[in-house]
Amino acid sequence: MTVHRTNDPSFAVEAAGLGKRFGDLWAVREVDLTVPRGSVLGLLGPNGAGKTTTVRMLTTLLRPDAGHARVAGFDVVADERAVRPRIGLAGQAATVDPLLSGRANLELVTRLYHRRRADARRRADELLERFRLTDAADRITKTYSGGMRRRLDLAASLVAEPEVLFLDEPTTGLDPRSRNELWDVLVELTGRGTTIVLTTQYLEEADRLADHIVVIDHGRVIAQGSPQALKDTAGGARVVVGVDDPDLLRRAAWTLQSVSADDPAIDADERRVTAALDAGTGLGEVVRALDAAGVPTDDLAVRRPTLDDVFLTLTGHDAADERRAA
Repeated sequence: MTVHRTNDPSFAVEAAGLGKRFGDLWAVREVDLTVPRGSVLGLLGPNGAGKTTTVRMLTTLLRPDAGHARVAGFDVVADERAVRPRIGLAGQAATVDPLLSGRANLELVTRLYHRRRADARRRADELLERFRLTDAADRITKTYSGGMRRRLDLAASLVAEPEVLFLDEPTTGLDPRSRNELWDVLVELTGRGTTIVLTTQYLEEADRLADHIVVIDHGRVIAQGSPQALKDTAGGARVVVGVDDPDLLRRAAWTLQSVSADDPAIDADERRVTAALDAGTGLGEVVRALDAAGVPTDDLAVRRPTLDDVFLTLTGHDAADERRAA
């Protein structure tokens, strides 16, 4: 079999015009991606947007109906057998064998990569320790908690030390401590040169890990950029002022007009006024203006755009609502 590796060593994942159709429905259409080696790409989008379908095409599990893609330098269709040993994949649901122990699961996966038995044992021990599963290593996995099974599944995706790691909502079901520990592992992996493609609905996760973010909706790329660049598109900083006396809301709004880039918004139920800050205006200037106007406050904060704001602006969906619906 002849394989054709790309001559461009700078990208671990490249896709152009990638598309997948199920019947008359295009689940993914005209997706372009370039992921530099050793970086993290975050794929964001509502449920059903096409994120998982995109990952399945890039990992050779689905054949594209349009466009082409290369992973680790190899075409995902023409050279799929060259792609598979070079990637790791952890899907949305843990796929460990419930009748095997944690150690046996990892040794089995390692042996499938044609590693020697001694190497499989050594690699299993390394991963069990890394994911805090050593104490449960010899228990059958049907006795594991959901979070433990998830950690084991992630460990299995790393047995071959892949060039490119695909993670489809990897921290679903993990408690906050386990999620933070996984993030530390991923940062360590990218530091060693591993490339990661990550789908997630935890926007804090994308903000912390991703070098570049692609937002997909209805199967198409609708926005992309660094986390900060995307947050900048959602507008500048906003000041939120809370007052005890509802009669002071209009005076607070009038005062904030002097430091605001738009008309302040009054929320009478919450006794709160929100306004976009002029560029260069600091919290101290807001405090002085309110004091001069005789407006005492019980809460005063500057809120900067988050990826949640970007998600809502671009897709019309709230990310937290999407997670609850999943």
